[in-house]
Amino acid sequence: MRVRPAYWERDDAVSRTLAPLGWLWCGLAMLRRMAYRARLRPSGAAGVPVIVVGNLTVGGTGKTPFTIWLVEALRQAGYAPGVVSRGYGGQAASWPQQVRPDSDPVVVGDEALLIARRTQRPMAVGPDRLEAARELVRHAEVDVVVTDDGLQHYRLQRDIEIEILDGRRRYGNGRCLPAGPLREPLGRRRSVDFRVCNGTPLSEDERGMRLAVGDPVNLITGESCPAAELGPEVHAVAGIGDPERFFVTVRRQGLRVIPHAFPDHHDYEPGDVDFPGSQPVLMTEKDAMKHARAGEPRHWFLPVTAEPEPGLAEAIVNRLEAKHHG
Repeated sequence: MRVRPAYWERDDAVSRTLAPLGWLWCGLAMLRRMAYRARLRPSGAAGVPVIVVGNLTVGGTGKTPFTIWLVEALRQAGYAPGVVSRGYGGQAASWPQQVRPDSDPVVVGDEALLIARRTQRPMAVGPDRLEAARELVRHAEVDVVVTDDGLQHYRLQRDIEIEILDGRRRYGNGRCLPAGPLREPLGRRRSVDFRVCNGTPLSEDERGMRLAVGDPVNLITGESCPAAELGPEVHAVAGIGDPERFFVTVRRQGLRVIPHAFPDHHDYEPGDVDFPGSQPVLMTEKDAMKHARAGEPRHWFLPVTAEPEPGLAEAIVNRLEAKHHG
């Protein structure tokens, strides 16, 4: 899916027509969660505390940058964190897979490789997060596992849940799939430990976060330069859940944008970013994972770093220690 359908953002005729299907989706999601809580469906522990980072909506909210930040915050607090994710888009013949900075994104997925490179911490991916987490604990020195995008994966027991919310689109029209963007009923947000808004918080129970943008980095040389030196115009490539967010970010760097939106986790072909003209090609860091081996001198990526509000790291660590000792 390239972008969220327009009717997900408003209460229009299409959304109202699909509302009964949304009610069914919400109902099944509630029953599924209740089945795990009642132990009617099996779940298991990883062997160390687990912190789940996820969201209630479909599409990008900033989970991956937050996960990277959280791993570093835990490391600075004295923990030895490891990371688990789905490995979405990976084409491994068997799961789970260990992820290293030199892993092939075609095998393990682009987001997984990005996290492994940025954190330099042990990581495992697989459709079964419980199996991946246990594999990680068996083969690496980790004392806490951070799960990227695992809020609905109830087979893996967790100690802390963190919801990441898009401050611009928020919950759309508040309906469940396919009538709206929700994966679970809106009331699910009341049960998480922390709610982090990627943008301006609108309620007292939300913590704020911003994405700080670094200088563009060249895929071939690894050198960086101010964004203004690329301009005045660039081809902007985004194969993420919310491509428009990236295009807005690029424009804020003072550049004119020729936008090229691709589906999230797009499996790029060689000609996909072969654009006419001499303008630089600026892409997300996640997309750069797939282009690193076939990049050109005019290919650049724009790194972003999550900057949550002060005190959040301490609050998470305190909650983790309280639950661990409890």
